[in-house]
Amino acid sequence: MAFSQKQLLLLLRSTLCALLLLLLAFPGPVRPAPQVPCYFIFGDSLVDNGNNNDIASLARANYLPYGIDFPGGPSGRFSNGLTTVDVISQLLGFDDYIPPYANTRGQALLGGVNFASAAAGIRDETGQQLGGRITFSGQMQNYVQAAQEIVEILGDEDTAANYLSKCLFQVGMGSNDYLNNYFMPAVYSSSRQYTPDQFADVLIQQYSEQIRILYNYGARKVAIIGVGQVGCSPSELAQLSSDGVTCIDRIDSAIQLFNKRLIQLVNEFNRLDGAHFTFINAFNIFQDIITNPSANGLRVTNRGCCGVGRNNGQITCLPYQTPCPNRREYLFWDAFHPTEAGNILIGRRSYSAQSSSDASPMDIRHLAQI
Repeated sequence: MAFSQKQLLLLLRSTLCALLLLLLAFPGPVRPAPQVPCYFIFGDSLVDNGNNNDIASLARANYLPYGIDFPGGPSGRFSNGLTTVDVISQLLGFDDYIPPYANTRGQALLGGVNFASAAAGIRDETGQQLGGRITFSGQMQNYVQAAQEIVEILGDEDTAANYLSKCLFQVGMGSNDYLNNYFMPAVYSSSRQYTPDQFADVLIQQYSEQIRILYNYGARKVAIIGVGQVGCSPSELAQLSSDGVTCIDRIDSAIQLFNKRLIQLVNEFNRLDGAHFTFINAFNIFQDIITNPSANGLRVTNRGCCGVGRNNGQITCLPYQTPCPNRREYLFWDAFHPTEAGNILIGRRSYSAQSSSDASPMDIRHLAQI
Protein backbone atom coordinates (compact mmCIF):
# COMPACT_ATOMS: atom_id res chain seq x y z
CA MET A 1 0.00 0.00 0.00
CA ALA A 2 1.53 3.27 -1.10
CA PHE A 3 1.09 6.56 0.84
CA SER A 4 0.79 9.92 -0.81
CA GLN A 5 3.13 12.72 0.25
CA LYS A 6 0.25 14.40 2.07
CA GLN A 7 -0.59 11.20 3.96
CA LEU A 8 3.07 10.75 4.98
CA LEU A 9 3.21 14.32 6.33
CA LEU A 10 0.01 13.78 8.32
CA LEU A 11 1.36 10.49 9.70
CA LEU A 12 4.66 12.13 10.68
CA ARG A 13 2.85 15.03 12.36
CA SER A 14 0.57 12.70 14.36
CA THR A 15 3.59 10.60 15.42
CA LEU A 16 5.46 13.69 16.62
CA CYS A 17 2.40 14.88 18.52
CA ALA A 18 2.07 11.48 20.20
CA LEU A 19 5.76 11.55 21.21
CA LEU A 20 5.38 15.07 22.60
CA LEU A 21 2.36 14.00 24.67
CA LEU A 22 4.34 11.04 26.01
CA LEU A 23 7.23 13.31 27.01
CA LEU A 24 4.85 15.68 28.79
CA ALA A 25 3.08 12.80 30.52
CA PHE A 26 6.32 11.09 31.57
CA PRO A 27 8.98 13.75 32.14
CA GLY A 28 12.55 12.75 32.88
CA PRO A 29 13.79 12.27 36.43
CA VAL A 30 13.43 15.42 38.55
CA ARG A 31 16.71 16.43 40.18
CA PRO A 32 16.24 16.47 43.96
CA ALA A 33 16.78 19.68 45.89
CA PRO A 34 20.22 20.18 47.47
CA GLN A 35 20.67 18.73 50.96
CA VAL A 36 21.01 22.29 52.28
CA PRO A 37 19.51 25.47 50.78
CA CYS A 38 22.82 27.32 50.82
CA TYR A 39 26.54 26.75 51.26
CA PHE A 40 28.83 29.51 52.54
CA ILE A 41 32.60 29.06 52.21
CA PHE A 42 35.46 30.87 53.97
CA GLY A 43 39.14 30.16 53.47
CA ASP A 44 42.31 30.75 51.50
CA SER A 45 43.80 29.68 48.16
CA LEU A 46 42.82 26.05 48.75
CA VAL A 47 39.21 27.05 48.03
CA ASP A 48 39.37 30.57 46.49
CA ASN A 49 37.47 30.51 43.19
CA GLY A 50 38.03 34.03 41.88
CA ASN A 51 37.79 36.56 44.71
CA ASN A 52 41.40 37.63 44.13
CA ASN A 53 41.08 37.99 40.35
CA ASP A 54 40.69 41.78 40.43
CA ILE A 55 42.90 42.45 43.45
CA ALA A 56 46.45 43.78 43.15
CA SER A 57 48.07 40.59 44.37
CA LEU A 58 50.64 37.96 43.50
CA ALA A 59 48.18 35.41 44.90
CA ARG A 60 46.10 35.02 41.76
CA ALA A 61 45.38 32.06 39.51
CA ASN A 62 43.21 33.40 36.68
CA TYR A 63 45.64 32.35 33.96
CA LEU A 64 46.72 29.12 32.28
CA PRO A 65 47.77 26.49 33.08
CA TYR A 66 45.58 26.97 36.17
CA GLY A 67 42.13 25.72 35.23
CA ILE A 68 43.47 23.67 32.32
CA ASP A 69 41.00 20.89 33.21
CA PHE A 70 38.20 23.12 34.50
CA PRO A 71 35.13 23.76 32.31
CA GLY A 72 35.62 27.26 30.92
CA GLY A 73 39.34 27.37 31.74
CA PRO A 74 41.06 29.56 34.35
CA SER A 75 38.65 30.93 36.95
CA GLY A 76 40.87 31.89 39.87
CA ARG A 77 41.00 28.37 41.33
CA PHE A 78 44.48 27.32 42.45
CA SER A 79 44.34 23.94 40.75
CA ASN A 80 44.13 22.35 37.35
CA GLY A 81 40.43 21.70 37.95
CA LEU A 82 38.02 21.32 40.84
CA THR A 83 38.71 22.39 44.42
CA THR A 84 37.47 20.50 47.49
CA VAL A 85 34.43 22.77 47.87
CA ASP A 86 33.47 22.19 44.23
CA VAL A 87 33.47 18.47 44.99
CA ILE A 88 31.47 18.97 48.19
CA SER A 89 28.92 21.22 46.45
CA GLN A 90 28.33 18.44 43.90
CA LEU A 91 27.90 15.86 46.66
CA LEU A 92 25.44 18.18 48.42
CA GLY A 93 23.35 18.20 45.25
CA PHE A 94 23.85 21.76 43.99
CA ASP A 95 23.28 22.24 40.26
CA ASP A 96 26.30 24.51 39.93
CA TYR A 97 29.44 25.45 41.84
CA ILE A 98 29.10 28.04 44.60
CA PRO A 99 30.01 31.44 43.07
CA PRO A 100 32.64 33.88 44.40
CA TYR A 101 31.38 36.76 46.52
CA ALA A 102 33.30 39.21 44.30
CA ASN A 103 30.59 39.03 41.63
CA THR A 104 27.54 37.77 43.55
CA ARG A 105 24.83 39.96 45.04
CA GLY A 106 21.06 40.03 45.47
CA GLN A 107 18.91 36.89 45.13
CA ALA A 108 21.97 34.83 44.16
CA LEU A 109 23.20 35.13 47.76
CA LEU A 110 20.39 32.82 48.86
CA GLY A 111 22.21 29.81 47.42
CA GLY A 112 25.41 30.66 49.27
CA VAL A 113 28.68 32.23 48.19
CA ASN A 114 32.41 31.64 48.45
CA PHE A 115 34.23 34.35 50.45
CA ALA A 116 37.68 32.68 50.34
CA SER A 117 40.75 34.66 49.36
CA ALA A 118 44.21 33.40 48.47
CA ALA A 119 46.99 34.39 50.94
CA ALA A 120 44.42 35.14 53.67
CA GLY A 121 45.06 34.25 57.27
CA ILE A 122 43.53 34.40 60.71
CA ARG A 123 46.02 37.15 61.53
CA ASP A 124 45.59 40.33 59.49
CA GLU A 125 49.27 40.66 58.60
CA THR A 126 49.54 37.10 57.25
CA GLY A 127 50.35 36.95 53.53
CA GLN A 128 51.00 40.69 53.22
CA GLN A 129 54.21 40.08 51.25
CA LEU A 130 51.99 38.76 48.43
CA GLY A 131 49.96 41.95 48.18
CA GLY A 132 46.19 42.31 48.36
CA ARG A 133 44.01 39.66 49.95
CA ILE A 134 40.80 39.45 51.94
CA THR A 135 41.82 38.44 55.46
CA PHE A 136 39.53 36.25 57.53
CA SER A 137 38.41 39.37 59.37
CA GLY A 138 37.61 40.91 55.98
CA GLN A 139 35.69 37.78 54.98
CA MET A 140 33.65 38.11 58.17
CA GLN A 141 32.83 41.72 57.28
CA ASN A 142 31.72 40.59 53.81
CA TYR A 143 29.53 37.87 55.34
CA VAL A 144 27.87 40.34 57.72
CA GLN A 145 27.00 42.53 54.70
CA ALA A 146 25.66 39.48 52.83
CA ALA A 147 23.60 38.40 55.87
CA GLN A 148 22.10 41.87 56.13
CA GLU A 149 21.22 41.74 52.44
CA ILE A 150 19.57 38.33 52.98
CA VAL A 151 17.45 39.86 55.77
CA GLU A 152 16.27 42.51 53.31
CA ILE A 153 15.51 39.92 50.62
CA LEU A 154 13.55 37.62 52.98
CA GLY A 155 11.76 40.45 54.76
CA ASP A 156 12.73 40.19 58.41
CA GLU A 157 15.44 38.93 60.76
CA ASP A 158 13.50 35.92 62.08
CA THR A 159 12.84 34.55 58.59
CA ALA A 160 16.49 35.11 57.64
CA ALA A 161 17.73 33.48 60.87
CA ASN A 162 15.54 30.43 60.24
CA TYR A 163 16.80 30.22 56.66
CA LEU A 164 20.49 30.60 57.56
CA SER A 165 20.18 27.99 60.32
CA LYS A 166 19.58 25.38 57.61
CA CYS A 167 22.61 26.40 55.54
CA LEU A 168 26.05 24.79 55.61
CA PHE A 169 29.01 26.95 56.56
CA GLN A 170 32.58 25.79 55.90
CA VAL A 171 35.62 27.52 57.39
CA GLY A 172 39.21 26.56 56.64
CA MET A 173 41.88 28.99 57.82
CA GLY A 174 45.36 28.76 59.33
CA SER A 175 47.58 27.37 56.58
CA ASN A 176 48.93 30.78 55.65
CA ASP A 177 49.45 31.76 59.27
CA TYR A 178 52.13 29.08 59.27
CA LEU A 179 53.29 29.08 55.65
CA ASN A 180 53.21 32.85 55.08
CA ASN A 181 53.87 34.07 58.60
CA TYR A 182 55.27 31.90 61.41
CA PHE A 183 57.69 29.90 59.21
CA MET A 184 58.78 32.94 57.20
CA PRO A 185 61.12 34.61 59.75
CA ALA A 186 62.78 36.86 57.16
CA VAL A 187 59.46 38.72 56.77
CA TYR A 188 57.54 38.10 60.00
CA SER A 189 58.59 38.31 63.65
CA SER A 190 55.95 35.91 65.03
CA SER A 191 58.37 32.97 65.40
CA ARG A 192 60.60 35.16 67.57
CA GLN A 193 57.67 36.45 69.60
CA TYR A 194 55.96 33.12 70.26
CA THR A 195 56.82 29.46 70.81
CA PRO A 196 54.75 27.07 68.65
CA ASP A 197 52.45 26.47 71.64
CA GLN A 198 51.98 30.17 72.25
CA PHE A 199 51.35 30.89 68.56
CA ALA A 200 48.67 28.18 68.43
CA ASP A 201 47.00 29.78 71.46
CA VAL A 202 47.12 33.25 69.89
CA LEU A 203 45.64 31.96 66.63
CA ILE A 204 42.85 30.05 68.36
CA GLN A 205 41.91 33.06 70.48
CA GLN A 206 41.51 35.28 67.42
CA TYR A 207 39.87 32.51 65.37
CA SER A 208 37.32 31.95 68.12
CA GLU A 209 36.32 35.64 68.12
CA GLN A 210 36.02 35.66 64.33
CA ILE A 211 33.93 32.47 64.14
CA ARG A 212 31.65 33.79 66.89
CA ILE A 213 30.64 36.52 64.40
CA LEU A 214 29.39 33.77 62.07
CA TYR A 215 27.29 32.29 64.86
CA ASN A 216 25.94 35.72 65.85
CA TYR A 217 24.80 36.26 62.26
CA GLY A 218 22.94 33.00 61.81
CA ALA A 219 25.45 30.19 61.21
CA ARG A 220 24.40 27.01 63.02
CA LYS A 221 25.78 24.16 60.91
CA VAL A 222 29.51 24.79 60.64
CA ALA A 223 32.33 22.55 59.36
CA ILE A 224 35.75 23.69 60.56
CA ILE A 225 38.53 22.34 58.33
CA GLY A 226 41.82 21.61 60.11
CA VAL A 227 45.15 22.67 58.63
CA GLY A 228 46.77 20.02 56.42
CA GLN A 229 50.35 18.83 56.20
CA VAL A 230 52.01 22.04 55.05
CA GLY A 231 55.38 20.42 55.81
CA CYS A 232 54.76 17.93 53.01
CA SER A 233 54.13 20.51 50.28
CA PRO A 234 56.60 20.61 47.36
CA SER A 235 57.61 24.12 48.42
CA GLU A 236 58.71 23.05 51.91
CA LEU A 237 60.25 19.80 50.63
CA ALA A 238 62.27 21.77 48.09
CA GLN A 239 63.60 24.17 50.71
CA LEU A 240 64.04 22.00 53.78
CA SER A 241 63.85 18.25 53.09
CA SER A 242 67.24 16.52 52.82
CA ASP A 243 65.93 13.83 50.47
CA GLY A 244 63.03 15.72 48.89
CA VAL A 245 60.59 13.16 50.29
CA THR A 246 60.62 13.39 54.08
CA CYS A 247 58.09 15.93 55.38
CA ILE A 248 59.26 18.75 57.63
CA ASP A 249 58.35 17.64 61.14
CA ARG A 250 58.84 20.96 62.92
CA ILE A 251 56.24 22.56 60.64
CA ASP A 252 53.73 19.72 60.88
CA SER A 253 54.21 19.40 64.64
CA ALA A 254 53.41 23.10 65.09
CA ILE A 255 50.32 22.70 62.91
CA GLN A 256 49.12 19.77 65.00
CA LEU A 257 49.29 21.94 68.11
CA PHE A 258 46.82 24.25 66.36
CA ASN A 259 44.60 21.40 65.14
CA LYS A 260 44.29 19.89 68.63
CA ARG A 261 43.11 23.23 69.97
CA LEU A 262 40.72 23.49 67.04
CA ILE A 263 38.97 20.29 68.16
CA GLN A 264 38.54 21.83 71.63
CA LEU A 265 37.18 25.00 70.01
CA VAL A 266 34.59 22.99 68.09
CA ASN A 267 33.50 21.32 71.34
CA GLU A 268 33.13 24.74 72.99
CA PHE A 269 31.01 26.11 70.14
CA ASN A 270 28.76 23.07 70.34
CA ARG A 271 27.66 24.25 73.79
CA LEU A 272 25.99 27.29 72.20
CA ASP A 273 22.25 27.24 71.61
CA GLY A 274 21.36 25.41 68.38
CA ALA A 275 25.00 25.06 67.29
CA HIS A 276 26.22 22.06 65.32
CA PHE A 277 29.95 22.41 64.69
CA THR A 278 32.25 19.69 63.41
CA PHE A 279 35.98 19.31 62.80
CA ILE A 280 37.26 17.88 59.52
CA ASN A 281 40.70 16.37 60.01
CA ALA A 282 42.42 17.46 56.80
CA PHE A 283 45.83 16.63 58.33
CA ASN A 284 45.00 12.94 58.82
CA ILE A 285 43.22 12.68 55.46
CA PHE A 286 46.29 14.14 53.76
CA GLN A 287 48.62 11.90 55.74
CA ASP A 288 46.69 8.80 54.70
CA ILE A 289 46.81 9.81 51.03
CA ILE A 290 50.57 10.41 51.19
CA THR A 291 51.16 7.13 53.03
CA ASN A 292 49.00 5.10 50.64
CA PRO A 293 49.17 6.86 47.26
CA SER A 294 48.54 3.81 45.05
CA ALA A 295 45.44 2.89 47.05
CA ASN A 296 44.16 6.36 46.19
CA GLY A 297 45.02 6.17 42.50
CA LEU A 298 48.11 8.40 42.79
CA ARG A 299 51.77 7.90 41.94
CA VAL A 300 53.56 11.18 42.76
CA THR A 301 53.08 12.89 46.15
CA ASN A 302 56.24 14.96 46.62
CA ARG A 303 56.42 17.02 43.42
CA GLY A 304 54.19 19.62 41.84
CA CYS A 305 52.70 18.83 38.45
CA CYS A 306 53.59 22.40 37.49
CA GLY A 307 56.49 24.35 38.92
CA VAL A 308 60.22 25.03 38.71
CA GLY A 309 63.28 23.60 40.45
CA ARG A 310 63.65 20.89 43.06
CA ASN A 311 60.35 19.03 43.62
CA ASN A 312 58.85 21.53 41.14
CA GLY A 313 58.47 23.55 44.31
CA GLN A 314 61.20 26.19 44.37
CA ILE A 315 59.06 28.43 42.14
CA THR A 316 55.37 27.73 41.83
CA CYS A 317 53.54 27.21 38.52
CA LEU A 318 54.31 30.06 36.11
CA PRO A 319 51.91 31.64 33.60
CA TYR A 320 51.54 29.48 30.49
CA GLN A 321 54.04 26.91 31.74
CA THR A 322 53.45 23.40 30.37
CA PRO A 323 52.28 21.16 33.23
CA CYS A 324 52.74 17.41 33.56
CA PRO A 325 50.49 15.38 31.22
CA ASN A 326 49.55 12.74 33.82
CA ARG A 327 47.81 15.10 36.24
CA ARG A 328 45.54 12.41 37.67
CA GLU A 329 48.61 10.68 39.13
CA TYR A 330 49.84 13.74 41.07
CA LEU A 331 48.71 14.83 44.53
CA PHE A 332 50.08 18.36 44.11
CA TRP A 333 49.28 20.67 41.23
CA ASP A 334 51.86 23.34 42.08
CA ALA A 335 54.23 24.13 44.96
CA PHE A 336 51.36 24.39 47.48
CA HIS A 337 47.98 23.22 46.18
CA PRO A 338 46.47 19.82 45.34
CA THR A 339 45.47 18.71 41.88
CA GLU A 340 41.84 18.07 41.05
CA ALA A 341 42.59 14.39 41.73
CA GLY A 342 43.83 15.27 45.22
CA ASN A 343 40.91 17.61 45.85
CA ILE A 344 38.41 14.93 44.86
CA LEU A 345 39.93 12.54 47.41
CA ILE A 346 39.94 15.17 50.18
CA GLY A 347 36.49 16.53 49.31
CA ARG A 348 34.87 13.10 49.26
CA ARG A 349 36.34 12.13 52.64
CA SER A 350 35.35 15.48 54.14
CA TYR A 351 31.80 14.87 52.98
CA SER A 352 31.67 11.19 53.86
CA ALA A 353 34.30 9.99 56.34
CA GLN A 354 36.20 6.83 55.50
CA SER A 355 37.60 6.43 59.00
CA SER A 356 36.67 7.60 62.49
CA SER A 357 39.63 10.00 62.48
CA ASP A 358 38.39 11.91 59.39
CA ALA A 359 35.79 13.99 61.26
CA SER A 360 34.65 14.79 64.78
CA PRO A 361 31.86 14.54 65.82
CA MET A 362 30.49 13.98 62.28
CA ASP A 363 31.25 14.36 58.59
CA ILE A 364 29.68 16.99 56.34
CA ARG A 365 27.06 14.57 55.01
CA HIS A 366 25.63 14.03 58.47
CA LEU A 367 25.98 17.72 59.37
CA ALA A 368 23.88 18.63 56.32
CA GLN A 369 21.13 16.25 57.42
CA ILE A 370 20.62 17.86 60.85
